[in-house]
Amino acid sequence: MKMKETYQKTIAPKLMKEFKLSNIMEVPRLKKISVNSGMGSYRDSREAVDSLINDLSLITGQRPFPRKSRKSEAGFKMRKNEVVGYAVTLRGDRMWAFLDKFLNVVLPRVRDFRGLNTTSFDENGNYSVGLREHVIFPEVNPNTVKGIRGLQVTVVMEGNNKDHNLALLRELGFPFKKDERKSS
Repeated sequence: MKMKETYQKTIAPKLMKEFKLSNIMEVPRLKKISVNSGMGSYRDSREAVDSLINDLSLITGQRPFPRKSRKSEAGFKMRKNEVVGYAVTLRGDRMWAFLDKFLNVVLPRVRDFRGLNTTSFDENGNYSVGLREHVIFPEVNPNTVKGIRGLQVTVVMEGNNKDHNLALLRELGFPFKKDERKSS
């Protein structure tokens, strides 16, 4: 919980001062982290689906819940309410532990990593990172995996000011790319 303490004791007061906020409740903070993965072509294989559920459980520390399709789509051979992926929502201490592991262990293991993009914010100020291989997590044994899948990690924050949220993520240690346009 070192990262949580760092946020409370140093990052929050620093951001409050930097943005001239009058109330501690105005400081951007993490609400939850959502980790999800689609099944894609593996959805017909029960063994591959069980492997995905097991891997997500190992990665996040809690059991994933099924995500169902909202409508039928003939091009994808998908019916309404059919399970198309699995997701996990992390809050509290598990969220902070996952974030610490994600920043300090997982991202350095990404092949040809050049930094995260600062433009991956949605209209609500939440930040998303896509990973091509779930086997970069240390809990997953690449020798027993039944197919490599991509993951999406979304950091949901309170407050929708993208500049404040970006400053928070920088302070937490997110390795963003250097902006080439500013250095020229």
